[in-house]
Amino acid sequence: MQEATPETPADRLTAIRTRMGAAAKLARRSAEDIHLIAVSKTRSVEDIAPIILAGQRLFGENRVQEAASKWPALKERHPGVELHLIGQLQSNKAEEAVALFDVIHSVDRLSLVTALGKAMQRLGRAVPCFIQVNIGAEAQKGGCSFMELPDLLKAAQDAGIPVAGLMCIPPADVEAAPFFALLAELSARHNLAQLSMGMSDDFETAIMLGATYIRVGTALFSERPSMI
Repeated sequence: MQEATPETPADRLTAIRTRMGAAAKLARRSAEDIHLIAVSKTRSVEDIAPIILAGQRLFGENRVQEAASKWPALKERHPGVELHLIGQLQSNKAEEAVALFDVIHSVDRLSLVTALGKAMQRLGRAVPCFIQVNIGAEAQKGGCSFMELPDLLKAAQDAGIPVAGLMCIPPADVEAAPFFALLAELSARHNLAQLSMGMSDDFETAIMLGATYIRVGTALFSERPSMI
């Protein structure tokens, strides 16, 4: 029988953190090294506030415009909240993203590296970034190819962008573990410390394979509402 979904935001947050701790223990890792990003895209301020009050501090948004409509006020009311951009970023939105977000997870091409580097220099703000790898070589997804990764890392370094690590979204409806393992291998090869991988359906597997940031939306906020 399927377990009932915890009813309150605090209950759901506790349930996710319990599962994170269990996966970390199995992997013989410290739970403190694994960070939960609550994916708040399409969620209202009224949906988000209870999660903040329950103790969650890291949140993820897909779009600059949507984030700008709700997060400045939320961050003003709740100091210490950290905002992560986890969706694709257009180069012409780079300066807005640098001003608004604390971490960017989806850097995937040279033009974006160039735009972000210039934006960080103009604003005097060094925002940690993850390089997104198209781990399943899927034409419809963002992310650089394996072949492009070394050059993109070098370009980011030259542009003064602090590279935190690598990010991926594995193909849907297949076992995620081999893709997570491959990203971990690429991260080790390039001496990068952080791995952004794992979502509601597979974050425990991601933790077992080295994830340091997991991105959870549905399991934390319950079922996603219809798109606005």
